[in-house]
Amino acid sequence: MRFEVETESPVDTVDVTDRVAGGIPRGRNGTVTVFCRHTTAGVVVNEAEPRLLADIESFADALAPGAGWSHDEIDDNADAHLKSMLLGRSVTLPVMDGALDLGTYQSVLLVDCDGPRVRSLDVV
Repeated sequence: MRFEVETESPVDTVDVTDRVAGGIPRGRNGTVTVFCRHTTAGVVVNEAEPRLLADIESFADALAPGAGWSHDEIDDNADAHLKSMLLGRSVTLPVMDGALDLGTYQSVLLVDCDGPRVRSLDVV
């Protein structure tokens, strides 16, 4: 299954847990992989608490500040590429009886580092 997520700011973290869960076949056991099809966004598993979401965005900005990179001469988004490399492109999650088997505070989060944009995620 593929679905799209619209982000709203230059660095934006969106909880996509429910959309991922909706793509899991009934009764399935095993794993599911969530894959981000972009080089300036990533997927992580963490808590979807609003202050932590803001901290994730600040952390990404601190790791790769937005100026002075060679790639910026092309399209001024080198920091977004570098941030997404650190986040990772995919996560693999356990599935039990057709449902995500996440920990109590775990959510699947899309972190867009070059928004606002429409992003595509695959659930396989």
